[in-house]
Amino acid sequence: MDGPDARVLSRVGWVLTLQLAAAVTVVIALVGALVYLAMSAGQRSDAERDLRHVIAANAVENAPPCVWMFAVEDGGTRRTPNAPAGLPVRADLDAPGTVVREHRIDGVAYLVRTEHHGPVVLQAALDRRYQIQERHRLYKALGVAEIGGLLAALVTGLLLARRAISPLAEALDRQRRFVADASHELRTPLTRLHVRAQLLARRTGPGALGDELGAIVSDTRQFGEVIEDLLLSARLRPHAVEGRAVDLAEIVASLVAAESVRARAQDVVLDVAGAGTPQVVDGVASALRRVVGALLDNAIGHTPPGGRVAVVLARDGGRIELTVRDDGVGFDPADAERIFQRFTRGAQGRGRRFGLGLALVREVVESHGGTVEASGRPGAGASFTVRLPAASPDAKPRPAARRRRADTAPAR
Repeated sequence: MDGPDARVLSRVGWVLTLQLAAAVTVVIALVGALVYLAMSAGQRSDAERDLRHVIAANAVENAPPCVWMFAVEDGGTRRTPNAPAGLPVRADLDAPGTVVREHRIDGVAYLVRTEHHGPVVLQAALDRRYQIQERHRLYKALGVAEIGGLLAALVTGLLLARRAISPLAEALDRQRRFVADASHELRTPLTRLHVRAQLLARRTGPGALGDELGAIVSDTRQFGEVIEDLLLSARLRPHAVEGRAVDLAEIVASLVAAESVRARAQDVVLDVAGAGTPQVVDGVASALRRVVGALLDNAIGHTPPGGRVAVVLARDGGRIELTVRDDGVGFDPADAERIFQRFTRGAQGRGRRFGLGLALVREVVESHGGTVEASGRPGAGASFTVRLPAASPDAKPRPAARRRRADTAPAR
């Protein structure tokens, strides 16, 4: 599957994957923090116990490894052989009662316990470098576990997300195929109905029955436009158009000429600029014709009598820019994105600023690698700008007659 649905499903899959990875990362981090706190508390408890034991045994000359013992009495000091030069800690010796403190001497961390026993002051110091090294090894182990858990969570998340969204992707693909098949099957009988209604309306002539037949012709034409929109929408695949060189200026000129009768009937001035110079893009002519037609229909339908619709076609670097601007009813700037959603209805106007029209415009433009933007204000008109990549300089569009025959050939 590709297209907008595929992009949505892909985002959903990545969101599920990242959520799982974040959850696993948080769990590992919490477990690591608890392990670190437990280890630190255990090391501190073991160190204090060892120091209490050393002082209770008064083992100045026979202190255990990494522990140094000092006994200060009558101005003399007994010490464990080879004790560091910075020990004992004089400030703790002068402090009353029992003192247990962390000290860093010459870059080495010590836990020092000092007790007063009558005229004798005993002090024991434990070198904590080995405990700190153990904590550093724990840091590395936790870091490796965090990275390994994150990678495992990403792989697992991708597999689970793919399995979770696979039924949804299949359902969406079936829905798209159904829309395409149903639209294709409906188009032929609807065309026959439209033609027969036209023939009956011509034979009947003016009158009540003729007016009703005219309404049927109009309704079947609109129904046919919806069917064409559905069929084209079902076939669209963003950035996957295998088109040919198309002169967008020719399309604009022909559609402006076709809409000029309607515009005059509604007392709307229709201006066009830049359509006299070929503006060639790579794409599907029929799809691009729907884009221009939908924008013109939208602009004319939302412009009151006496208003103006301007169509400007220009080249901006490597892109062809088409702007359709009207001075009609406009829209709220907050709705600039919403109006491109399917079946969004405009507040007022006689055009089709609802349904599939503008949604299909965006799908067609994006399928050609372009962008479409809308801007407007209530009562101050609206402007739609389409930007499409220009074709290579040596690209030549097909003759108009041949292209029209190819574009209007029935789908098989």
